[in-house]
Amino acid sequence: MDIIEQLSAALADRVAGAAASVVALKTGPRHRSGILWRPDVVVTSEQIVGDQESATIIQGGTEVTAKLAGRDPTTNVAVFRLEMPLSGASPTPGGAATPRVGSLALVVGADPAGAATGRLAMVHATGPAWHSMAGGRIDTLIRLDVRLGSDEGGPVLDQSGALLGMSTSGPRRRGLVIPAATIARVVDPLLEQGHIARGWLGVGLQPVAIPDQLQAATGQTRGTMVLQLVANGPAQQAGILPGDILLSIDDFRFGQRRGLATLMGPDRIGKAVTVRLLRAGEMKEIGVVIAARPRS
Repeated sequence: MDIIEQLSAALADRVAGAAASVVALKTGPRHRSGILWRPDVVVTSEQIVGDQESATIIQGGTEVTAKLAGRDPTTNVAVFRLEMPLSGASPTPGGAATPRVGSLALVVGADPAGAATGRLAMVHATGPAWHSMAGGRIDTLIRLDVRLGSDEGGPVLDQSGALLGMSTSGPRRRGLVIPAATIARVVDPLLEQGHIARGWLGVGLQPVAIPDQLQAATGQTRGTMVLQLVANGPAQQAGILPGDILLSIDDFRFGQRRGLATLMGPDRIGKAVTVRLLRAGEMKEIGVVIAARPRS
């Protein structure tokens, strides 16, 4: 057997080994894929769920009804709890190291009957932990060179068959991996609470330019004006007023490329921060305790 045949056989074995942990997930006319994280729990890409509160989970022709237990748009993870466990199924083992750029990865999905499908990808880019546009912390950047279809939400494996994470579509439908460590961090809170609590100041903001005569004193050209305050929210309780121009929160300066949402992770709830602001042309510092965002 030559090297191509050996590689082909090895890849086929990896997909076959993952078949027990991949499912088809149907929430509407089309199906997508999911990972059987536990015998009675399926995780999938949050952005494909839409407004559906239930789904049909299909594996090897067996269909099981599942209810949406929780979703987190910031990490793009949705969790479904099955009405009955899928017998004989075992999740793909984790423990994969961060892959090297140029290494191979396997995107595993499911066809409409719940049988495994396979797609060969190359790791296009990797990087350290990053924040999504919604502010969720993703433990590792793993970008693939593929565009996803019905296999979105399924497992992504390294060449040894270890679980890198879950496939999801980023900008221009380019493949990204939500790492297994990120999924493991949010699954239990989603099962228990239905959402991931995030920090909140209770303000409505609008970016503004700092007046020319104040730019030297403030050390910045941009800020953000308080347009609205939620009654009894953290900002109002701390004494922030409509019309205040916020300059910074601790080390974060308004006008930076990353958004305020990156400061509002679950770990910031209950923590005190210092808000530096302009009020009637004068700089002030106000302490604010970040609260948990109320559920809408």
